[in-house]
Order: sequence, then C-alpha cells, then structure tokens
Amino acid sequence: MADQGKLTLYSWWLSSCAYRIRIVLNLKGLDYEYKAVDLLKGDQSDPDFVRINPMKFVPALVDGDTVIGDSFAIGLYLEEKYPQSPLLPRDLKKKALNIQIASIVGTGIQPLQNLVVVNYIEQKLGSQEKDAWTTDQVNRVFTALEKLLNGCAGKYAVGDEIGLGDVFLAPQLYYVIKILQIDVSNYPILARLHAAYGEIPAFQAAVPENQPDAPSI
Repeated sequence: MADQGKLTLYSWWLSSCAYRIRIVLNLKGLDYEYKAVDLLKGDQSDPDFVRINPMKFVPALVDGDTVIGDSFAIGLYLEEKYPQSPLLPRDLKKKALNIQIASIVGTGIQPLQNLVVVNYIEQKLGSQEKDAWTTDQVNRVFTALEKLLNGCAGKYAVGDEIGLGDVFLAPQLYYVIKILQIDVSNYPILARLHAAYGEIPAFQAAVPENQPDAPSI
C-alpha cells in the first residue's frame, strides 16, 4: 500500500469516475500520489489492487488506514475531512440540487457507459446497435438534466459557486463531447457549463489528456 502520510489516488486517465475525484482534490488544493490502473490491460484484476478495491473499479483513495473505493463516497469523505473550497452549500435546497445532479450522473448515465456494459452490448448486438443505444441513453439523461438545470443554474450548475454537481457533470460532458462525439447543441445550458469548466484551472488539470498515464499523441 502507498505512503501512509500522503493521499493516494488509484486512477485511470479516461475514467470519468476517477476524473471526478481528481477535480475534487484539485479544488481543495490537496497533494496526492497518482497510481495508474490500466483498465484495458486488466490491472484492476491484479491481486494487489483487488485488496484495495474488491469491486475492481477506479477510483480508489487511500488516506492512511482509510481506503475508499467509490467516487461518491470518496467525494463526500474529502468534503467532510477537508472543508476548504466546499462543494456542498449550507443552503439545503442548493445542497439537495447538487446531490441530485451528482446522483443523476453517477447512477443514471455513467454506469451505462461502463466498459463492462458497452463491451457486452457490442458483443451481443454489434457496434452500430451499441452506438445507437449509447446515444439514446445520453439524450434521455441530458434532456432531464437540461430541464433541471433550467431552474437552478447560474454561472455553474447550482448558482454561481462550483459544487458537487459540477464535479460530476464536467467528466460526463467531456466524455460525451470528446470521446463519444455526440452533439450537445440541443442542450444549451449543458454546453455552456462545459465551456465554463474548461476555464477553471482545477478542472483543466484533471482532464484525461493531462494525466501521467494518458497515451502520448
């Protein structure tokens, strides 16, 4: 296991779940050691990593003798332990909206884009059906998010302060726009937020291509 005196993040450059936690760590100004887990090479099944996260997913965070293997749980842990640059406002309505947005992304769309899921669909139905299904799921969730954001967005997802909702939205928007190359022009609020995130240093530093295990182009 990693150095007991320093936060360690087990991450894969293209994982949107790990991307979320990189943003949180950056926003809170926390120094951490980056441990790459290549999901395409099967590093997640290495016995040493399985001992850290039996689910074989990234991210996993090690903080001394505390080990957490779920991005939502990691985000809440960091929010409680390191209250600087808070991601959950005291206002109960705004707090609930941030959690709702994060939950929609974390449970309503991202799991459907997990490598295990999309590889299974492609194997059973072929690439065209996989792509059509993926696009349909994105549009379903983005339609709901756009309606929700229409009632609460300011400069960012909930008002004018960066919150947990933004932390979850940014990687999802990146993945849809950059990787899946799906047009989001029908979702003007989401498109505007994607542009806004690109101007924030903590978000910029967390993008996949800026990670140490990102492939050289």
